[in-house]
Amino acid sequence: MIVPAAVSRRQVLLGLGAVTLCAQDSRPTVAAIVTEFRHRSHADVICTRILDGYYPNGRRQEPRTRIVSMYTDQVPLDDMSRGHAHRQRFSIYPTIEETLTLRSDRLAVDAVLLIGEHGDYPVNERGQKLYPRHRLFREIVKVFRSAGRAVPVFCDKHLSYSWDEAKQMYDWARELKVPFMAGSSIPVTVRTPELAIPSGATIKRAVQTGYGPLDSYGFHTLESLQCMVERRSGGETGVASVEMLEGDAVWRWRDGPGEWSIPLLDEALAQQPGFQAMGPDDRCAESAVFILKYRDGLEAAAYMLNGCVRGWNFAAEVDGRILSTHFGQVPQTRDLPHFDGLTHCIEELFISGRPVYPVERTLLTTGVLAFLFESRERKGKVDTPELGVTYSAPADTYFQRF
Repeated sequence: MIVPAAVSRRQVLLGLGAVTLCAQDSRPTVAAIVTEFRHRSHADVICTRILDGYYPNGRRQEPRTRIVSMYTDQVPLDDMSRGHAHRQRFSIYPTIEETLTLRSDRLAVDAVLLIGEHGDYPVNERGQKLYPRHRLFREIVKVFRSAGRAVPVFCDKHLSYSWDEAKQMYDWARELKVPFMAGSSIPVTVRTPELAIPSGATIKRAVQTGYGPLDSYGFHTLESLQCMVERRSGGETGVASVEMLEGDAVWRWRDGPGEWSIPLLDEALAQQPGFQAMGPDDRCAESAVFILKYRDGLEAAAYMLNGCVRGWNFAAEVDGRILSTHFGQVPQTRDLPHFDGLTHCIEELFISGRPVYPVERTLLTTGVLAFLFESRERKGKVDTPELGVTYSAPADTYFQRF
């Protein structure tokens, strides 16, 4: 038996014994493929909930699935996975193949949790962190091909920093009929006030505000925008062009061709807890705007306003009136409560085999973000004929109510 340096033989044997000990447990089994597992990493805040339970809508939920195996791409000094494996009696394997087969000759788990966020990975010249989600998913696909069947897969956050890689992941999933879902916690966290856009609504213009790093938090901002506007009449038809502006260029655009966004920006910011209204000459310490032109004529702007806001806020013209909400105002009665809703959706996928929302939302958002970084590099608008991603929003919108 090959044992990674950071794992004792006793720990692995304890984990392997868990398969026998849990033989009568009917909960779906999960293989977790993660980049790293340390305190407050996404592996921690998702996997630990699946291991220990969580609180969707503020009510205790015991785990409905069980992690039986794990692969860690990196093992930092403050790694937590080995301690969890010892306490929770699951196995850590040195390869993805062994993690999915439990060192047998068959696919031996009911679902796969792919968390490719956090870890020591390079950053390219555009400012994107090169997380290996595509590489990890490719190894998962190899096992599915060998087994002649697939099981549900959830991919945390976006699919890749690269549109080509993301599209290939999507195409592999369709080819192998993988029940595939991806995304982050923000679209399914609490909305204040509660707002679900009516299906088939007329939406002509929309604004989203966000903050944080343009890559990792830019995805949150775009995804929370997309989960709202995808409900418009005709369904989603894709994005025709994107452009990223930074610094003073943001405000020149707002006061010029983007003047249409001002009332929506004001309304969105009014939902930010504790926010003081911006005057016409106010500027944030760091700012960027993502300008999106959709194929059906919808115009959208996502403002990244570091130094002004610490949250996500949405406003849009919906059926002739402005609607707005704030994402994530969850009472801090537990650590990072916005991950409770995401964990609920992940377990729903693993139990039912049906995505709670379409992976095309994540595919489109991934592509928009990738081409925005191309726009940043080229310093201009980028036409995106590749992003003709079409899909219908789910009939029921799930998000946490507490």
